[in-house]
Amino acid sequence: MAGHKLDPIDRMILAELQADGRMTNVELAKRVGISAPPCLRRVRTLEEMGLIRGYHADVDARALGFEVQVFAMVGLVSQAESDLTAFEEKCREWSLVRECHMLNGEVDFILKCVAPDLSTFQSFLTEDLLTTPNVGSVKTSLVIRGAKDDPGVPFDVLEARMAETPDLPAYRLSHGPSGILQSTEQDFAKKFLGRSCSRHLSLRPHAPVLFGFEGAFEPSLLQCLMQSVR
Repeated sequence: MAGHKLDPIDRMILAELQADGRMTNVELAKRVGISAPPCLRRVRTLEEMGLIRGYHADVDARALGFEVQVFAMVGLVSQAESDLTAFEEKCREWSLVRECHMLNGEVDFILKCVAPDLSTFQSFLTEDLLTTPNVGSVKTSLVIRGAKDDPGVPFDVLEARMAETPDLPAYRLSHGPSGILQSTEQDFAKKFLGRSCSRHLSLRPHAPVLFGFEGAFEPSLLQCLMQSVR
C-alpha cells in the first residue's frame, strides 16, 4: 500500500521500528503518542499488509570474522526472462551472496558478497560464479570501508512529500475492536463532521474509500458527510 494511504501515526510506527525493531510495544506507543493496545493492533495490521516484512539483528560482519566484502558486476550472455530467473535462483543458493539486484545498463546484476578472507571469495568466484551457465563476464570491486549502511527508507522524505501534496486524510477506520473510532480519528470526526455525525461511524475491513475516508458508513452518516462538504 502506498505511503499516502497510511495516517501519520502509522508512518511514525514504521519509522520507529525501522530504527529499533526490538523496541517494546509500550515504548513504541509512548513515542507515537497513543496507548499500548491500539499501537499493537496497528503494528499487527502493518505486518499483515506486508509493510513490515520481518525483524532481524544487525550483526557485525567483521566482528564475526567476515573481513572481506566485494561487489560483483555480472553480465549475462542471454537476457531472456527464463535465463534471468535462473541466475536469480542460483544467487539465492550461494550463501556468500547477501544481495542480488538486477540493473539496466552495461551489467545485468550486481551482487554484494561477504567472505572471511580473499581466498574464500576467490574460490567462490572461480569455482561457482564464473562457471555458472550463461555468465559472460564478472567484474569485482573490493570494499575498503563503509561510510553508511542505513536500512529501509528515509521517512523524512516521505513526510516532506506528504506535506507538499496535501489531500484529504485517508483515515483507516480499522483500529477499534468493536468498530469504534479512537483518539485522533474520533477527534477528526467530531471536529469536521460534528458530534452528531461521529457516533455513526462504523467499520468493516477493506471497505471502499469515500471523501478520503476508508471505512463503512451508515446512511445517517452519509447525510452528514454530504452536508459537511457543501
